Formats: sequence, C-alpha cells, structure tokens
Amino acid sequence: MAELHDILIRPIITEKSSILTAAENTYVFEVGPRSNKIQIKQAVEEVFGVCVMDVRTVNVRGKSKRFGRFYGKRPNWKKAYVRLSAGDELNFLES
Repeated sequence: MAELHDILIRPIITEKSSILTAAENTYVFEVGPRSNKIQIKQAVEEVFGVCVMDVRTVNVRGKSKRFGRFYGKRPNWKKAYVRLSAGDELNFLES
C-alpha cells in the first residue's frame, strides 16, 4: 500500500470547491495519479478522523504552455471529490 503522502497530496481550495463544501459537504483534493477510490477514502478517514460517504475522481489533463520560443506541457494530475457524512467537516487551517 502506498504512503499517505503519496495518496493525498494537497487540498484544492477554490471558489468552486468552497461552494461544494457549503452545499454538499464535499471537499476537493489533489491525489496521486495511481491512487484509487478505496485508498483515497481510507487516507482521508485516517488523517482527518471523519466518515467518508463517497469518492469521485477525475483525471485532469495538463495544459499546453509556451516557455519562450519552446512549447511544453504541464503534467497530468488526478483530482478527488470526497463527500463526508452529515455531521463531519474538515478545517485545513487547524490540521
């Protein structure tokens, strides 16, 4: 099994993720590209001590970018939407 820091890389805090948190109790994380839904669920429950109801994942393609006169591509990455049970919440500033 992979280490926890290989599964959960960082939380993604954007306007869209804040709306999802308020409306549906769903939090967004950048996760390792080889991690699966079961590993993500276990990692969030172990690190934050909450009950995870649902995990949805999205593979995000890296954008093509220009660096001076050269063209390159940012790496692909994986995003996970984690929905918690009704009474649970995460506070990233304290933990």
